[in-house]
Amino acid sequence: MSDLSQKVDFNFIRYANCWEDADILLRGLSPHADSRILSIASAGDNSFSLLTTDPEAVVAVDVNAVQSYLVELKKWAIKYFTHDEVLQFLGFRSCDARLLLLDRLMDFLSPDARVYWQRNIGQIEKGIIHQGKFERYFQLFARRVLPFIHSRSDVAALLAPKDEPAQRAYYHRHWNTWRWRLFFKIFFSRSVMGWLGRDPQFLKEVGITVGEYIFKKAKRHLQKVQAQQNLFLRYSLTGNFGDLLPHYLQPGNFEKIKANIDKLHIRQGYVESVVDEFGHFDYMNLSNIFEYMDKLIFKQTAEKLIASLSPNGRMAYWNLMVPRRISGIFPWQMTYERDLSQTLTREDNGFFYNQFIVDQKNG
Repeated sequence: MSDLSQKVDFNFIRYANCWEDADILLRGLSPHADSRILSIASAGDNSFSLLTTDPEAVVAVDVNAVQSYLVELKKWAIKYFTHDEVLQFLGFRSCDARLLLLDRLMDFLSPDARVYWQRNIGQIEKGIIHQGKFERYFQLFARRVLPFIHSRSDVAALLAPKDEPAQRAYYHRHWNTWRWRLFFKIFFSRSVMGWLGRDPQFLKEVGITVGEYIFKKAKRHLQKVQAQQNLFLRYSLTGNFGDLLPHYLQPGNFEKIKANIDKLHIRQGYVESVVDEFGHFDYMNLSNIFEYMDKLIFKQTAEKLIASLSPNGRMAYWNLMVPRRISGIFPWQMTYERDLSQTLTREDNGFFYNQFIVDQKNG
């Protein structure tokens, strides 16, 4: 993974939100209080959520420096703003005073982060949670592609409260048209996703038909009651979260995170460098970083992570389209929590992921 920064452009926000389910992450790891947690930063959301467990420290790391600047921005907003101000500042609610709010944070930002946000004021004005490349990809689908397939009233009907038989019936009778199948598979194909959504380098290890795979995952999820309150799906179909909030911004969680915010440490680089700096961890949120690695680099990275994980410590991570499981290649050191992993995979609001994996280090 050491050459990824030479192949991928990391000069902009790729993800303005975390697209992984914080609820199943917390249930999978089940961190005890005063633990040390390593977390892939991405947009910071799930690293913030881990603060609800009263840890000793959460270390959020990302190879993309701009993602680190984003996490910094959110961190100081959480510390110094009210809940309502955070929602307005980030873009969950309308606001005409985002630049005034930004001024209140500037002195707390690191020099590099301060320079970045001074140069990208427009992103703040528009609501930062909508400014990632991945978010713009979904906005394009919701606002430019989906209207050729379904009306706003169709979308509202799909997401409206109803029991599961009614949800399935609506999907089959009204939603699953030939236009939906055709345009969905084209828009979420490897070529279009690599061009507009994720970097093609992130799809290098994928050996399946991307559009068909994602369509099948969406087909299963759209027939569930769970889809009606899924914030990831809501954004994908409308270009906004509406009245749904991610775990870290739900009122009760927000106050606990605010109280623990100084326990969040932000680092830019690879996970290996954080391991060298901080030593051991009790829990690890590894996102889906193994998707981007070939088998050799995956094995080398896994070895280093295992060495820095405390006995009986847990790792949690997602597989999207590339099968990677640490306990599968190091079964004498790690145990696959099969029942827990499979249960949480079925409940995952990140319906596009193939599986959520929890591995526990042997004591």
